[in-house]
Amino acid sequence: MIILPLINGSNRIRFGVLAVAGALFAFASLGQAHPMVWNVKWPKTDFSNASIEFDEILSGGPPKDGIPSIDDPRFATVAESAGQLGDSEPVISVQVNGEARAYPLAILMWHEIVNDEIAGVPVTVTYCPLCNSAIVFDRRIDGRILDFGTTGKLRNSDLVMYDRQTESWWQQFLGEAIVGEFTGTQLTMLPVRVESFARFQERFPDGLVQQRPASARRSYGRNPYAGYDSSPRPFLFRGNYPQGIAPLSYVIAVDGEAWSLELLRTERRIETGDLVITWEPGQNSALDQREIAAGRDLGNVVVQRRQGERLVDAVHDVTFAFSFHAFHPDGTIHQ
Repeated sequence: MIILPLINGSNRIRFGVLAVAGALFAFASLGQAHPMVWNVKWPKTDFSNASIEFDEILSGGPPKDGIPSIDDPRFATVAESAGQLGDSEPVISVQVNGEARAYPLAILMWHEIVNDEIAGVPVTVTYCPLCNSAIVFDRRIDGRILDFGTTGKLRNSDLVMYDRQTESWWQQFLGEAIVGEFTGTQLTMLPVRVESFARFQERFPDGLVQQRPASARRSYGRNPYAGYDSSPRPFLFRGNYPQGIAPLSYVIAVDGEAWSLELLRTERRIETGDLVITWEPGQNSALDQREIAAGRDLGNVVVQRRQGERLVDAVHDVTFAFSFHAFHPDGTIHQ
């Protein structure tokens, strides 16, 4: 916080006001956020409690809730949804206590957060297009159920969320609160898959599929970031790039370790310790062509761990190399 001493006298008061206005303009023009600016729209957020440097946070453009979360999602059966999605279009598939739901990236591209409840478990389904990070969280913390929205801010080009109960800010990539009352608190990530609609249909013929909001005016099914995943560098990112791999190369991240998608496509199956990672064709990139259904084939990634004789889905993220490196600078990317 910058404190400007104001001494009695109209000239000095005017000078102090102009100095504050100039400082605010400087922060805004740099695309950076700062508590001086934030306090106006975030009066509930405790900015004295933070685990990051504030200059790491940039404005993504939209204001608070400018990218609106979906808080009352509608669903239909797989059969009823068959005409709305192409077989190879990507969905985030979530199974909780035997109940399965699919959340199309065609919808999440425009909302980034869905607050939902599956089989009695409150969850938040999230997608950050700039990092291609699709992560689902249990939104219960110490007996409290949180609802999440978008701050309009980015850190390492990744979505910064906030909870509406305390207005603490959370890093989507990590599921960790970085500003506010909950700073240092970790959300529980659920093991989910990003897979083609056809594969979801096959695995869960009785599953439910999220429907497009009736009231929202969005170009669902279109990708506003056409060509992004073949760009030479990411958008609104100021960090270091990993060595030996293009920043926007896809990697499969598991804990603090990652494997390039190109390596997995070549091997088709990677086993290390109790971890089994497999790849099969048949899923569109959501960040390639203007129409998601026309995106190139990235394939379907499945990450599982051995539990005795069984393979059980494991928490992972199919993201970009620059994102993994930004949040795990000492992590290994296998190529």
